[in-house]
Amino acid sequence: MPTRGVVYVHSTPLAVCQHVEWAIARVLGCPIRLDWTTQPVEPSARRAEMTWTGQPGTGADLAAALRQWPMIRFEVTEEPSPGVDGERFMFVPGRGLFRASTSANGDIQVPEDRLRAIVASSRGYEQLAHALDRALGGAWDVELEPYRHASDGVPITLLTRVG
Repeated sequence: MPTRGVVYVHSTPLAVCQHVEWAIARVLGCPIRLDWTTQPVEPSARRAEMTWTGQPGTGADLAAALRQWPMIRFEVTEEPSPGVDGERFMFVPGRGLFRASTSANGDIQVPEDRLRAIVASSRGYEQLAHALDRALGGAWDVELEPYRHASDGVPITLLTRVG
């Protein structure tokens, strides 16, 4: 059963735009052309968004393809499908890739065993708060938030994975 998601390329150098399109096209199995716009937070960079439809796991494949370029900022989401959790991937230069399961409304889910381990290993409120923030990808969110707001009103490209 197919699922869908969104790729947000928050910032990439102009010279890498075509390579990003090629990487996404390889994963989806069809040629694509994104509508690139200037990233207001980083005027020398470009940004684009696209929705996709494909088999479960396509989000992970897209994130793996895009992380080839350590200078870009991106997010990939995949909605839950029957028997498969949703996922969110966030990539920030110098910080790397964050991956988490998501609920039907897109909230990050932290597994029970991980929460128990965080509580058991934390020695006080500050350490607990820091560990929970790390489990939720807080540092990635902080770095990406200005780039997300810069996308208001930007067109989105719709794509479907072949096969």
